[in-house]
Amino acid sequence: MNYDHDDAGSLIEDYWDSDWPRIEEDFAEIVTLGANVVRVHLQVAKFMTTADMPNQASLKKLGDLVELAERLHIYLDITGLGCYHKADLPRWYDPLDEAARWQVQAKFWRAVAETCKASPAVFCYDLMNEPILPGDNPETEWLTGELGGKHFVQRLTLNLKGRTREQVAATWVKMMTEAIREVDSKHLITVGAIPWAHVFPGAKPLFYAPSVSGPLDFVSVHFYPKAGEVQKALDALNVYKVGKPIVVEEFFPLSCSLEEAAEFIAKSDTNGFVSFYWGKTIEQNEQSGDIRGAIIAKWLRYFHDHAKEAKAE
Repeated sequence: MNYDHDDAGSLIEDYWDSDWPRIEEDFAEIVTLGANVVRVHLQVAKFMTTADMPNQASLKKLGDLVELAERLHIYLDITGLGCYHKADLPRWYDPLDEAARWQVQAKFWRAVAETCKASPAVFCYDLMNEPILPGDNPETEWLTGELGGKHFVQRLTLNLKGRTREQVAATWVKMMTEAIREVDSKHLITVGAIPWAHVFPGAKPLFYAPSVSGPLDFVSVHFYPKAGEVQKALDALNVYKVGKPIVVEEFFPLSCSLEEAAEFIAKSDTNGFVSFYWGKTIEQNEQSGDIRGAIIAKWLRYFHDHAKEAKAE
């Protein structure tokens, strides 16, 4: 389950100081639903006090989260470098050029890996949620698009400067993974990618191109199949069969029926799915009295039943 924000849109870092029992309760509910991985999203601004200094208080809370996962026998997919809430960005971050920004990002990952390296509850480090590269024309903004008040997508650079997109992606992946490997040689590393082949049939993977994906241990892609287009989504997923395990790291029947989502799962040749838990139980969603709650409740029931079947097998 992605535990990316609560029902009101707050990130875990917004309330883990003031309402830790809620996190314990939510994680216990996720376990009850049958999930074995929780994906948490960490903002770079909350973990870097300055360009050179990690935030020790945030690292301490991350350590507490790791210990909670250990007690509940559940794994963490630790996704980093988030800039979801633009208002949280420190004034010093966006003005940095590419080289300086990457240095901050590498220091973020080294500090996070140092905190988590000894834990058996860490499933993986996801270097960044849905990074993208510019086209031939330079860009002016690191963040792009907004959904529900959040910026989920960010650019790795604003200017290719004659480099190919693959060259930039490969250099960045190498730099981030090396920062982690300086202190943690065992936990898996991945990048949560937008499956552009789902948007543009025929598109090739960027972060899972042979020249880029060497340091990455498995493929992470995010899928939201559209109604009537399950086969199109399956065809796009097949593009990511590059000789590494595949995890659909984000999945929810956002634009299709539950039946179509179930069909996609049944026909997918993958190693796992990560859906969403937004802090409300099945019963709480059912009692909300709105369509959104009813859809989430129905999906969580399906997830629970499917997880039971998978464990039985």
